[in-house]
Amino acid sequence: MKLNFTSTLLHWHAKDNTREMPWKGEKDPYKIWLSEIILQQTRVEQGLAYYNRFISTYPTVFDLAKAKDQTVFKLWEGLGYYNRCRNLLATAKEIVKTFNGKFPNDYETLLTLKGVGPYTAAAIASFAFNAPHAVLDGNVFRVIARYEGIDVPTDTITGKKIFETRAAALLDKKRAGLYNQAIMDFGATVCKPLAPTCNNCPLQKTCVAHATAQVNQLPIKEKQLVKKERRFYYFLLQVNDEIWVTERKHKDIWQGLFEFYLLDAGKKMLWNEANVQQFLKEQLGTSSIKLLHRSPEIKQQLTHQIITAQFIRVALAKKPSSITSGKWQKISQIKKLPFPKLINQYLGEEFVW
Repeated sequence: MKLNFTSTLLHWHAKDNTREMPWKGEKDPYKIWLSEIILQQTRVEQGLAYYNRFISTYPTVFDLAKAKDQTVFKLWEGLGYYNRCRNLLATAKEIVKTFNGKFPNDYETLLTLKGVGPYTAAAIASFAFNAPHAVLDGNVFRVIARYEGIDVPTDTITGKKIFETRAAALLDKKRAGLYNQAIMDFGATVCKPLAPTCNNCPLQKTCVAHATAQVNQLPIKEKQLVKKERRFYYFLLQVNDEIWVTERKHKDIWQGLFEFYLLDAGKKMLWNEANVQQFLKEQLGTSSIKLLHRSPEIKQQLTHQIITAQFIRVALAKKPSSITSGKWQKISQIKKLPFPKLINQYLGEEFVW
């Protein structure tokens, strides 16, 4: 089965794979690593522009390692999963400091880098150094599950071990990079999650899922993701031409990005002028408050959470002495700071300048 599967896949890759991406065929481990980190939990169509901007701004790992954190966060803005950006910066500095700017060429050492898991380590090792390590991402899970008819959930310990074993067994060890690219592209363009093109699939005749009418049922996941719902109420505290902002430093979503004065409420709240004045008087110890604007609710769906936010802009007569952290930012300079996507949406669409 391996010979037929692997040789057929590589033949398809050579003759029929038309998927183009700027990092395909790349041998520079820095560029491979950068593309893989950007594409974690991100569609290729969205990640492409970010990859090009990062390569243009930071053409080498040395350039990235010496960049200021806030500058990199601003460039990353809109990609989400900001822990990836923090790991990106940490790893760039580690590569320069510990490895003199050269990425390790072995899988085990790559795994020690921040933000580099088994998939990313296998991708760098195989694409840059042709090391015999099979990648295992969503596309690969799907292709193998359907082709071999594996009905064990991919998100269980048993399932992961089975798929790791099968992925390694099917790998062309002499052409690991080429094979890994082929199977990922095949899953993305032919053996797609929805509407796979089975009629044009070169593996159709030996595909178990096709023969048993299980294409739409495989692969299987055991756990259903339940998203936590949160309500954020942002108060834009304005004194003359400045607004108070602060950096999110606690271990939660958007760590390292900026935000306004936040009430992380567990329920929906109504904010008329009296309620706003009472709340801010209690929180800040100030009574000279004028409500300027209330935005409609803005919603953002994250992988594990749904955030519903509302923005309430108020004018204060003076800066409250109770606020001793954060900083007062000129309104004209506010967009230079890195904000979460949800706040940027407000600043771009709802904010009354």
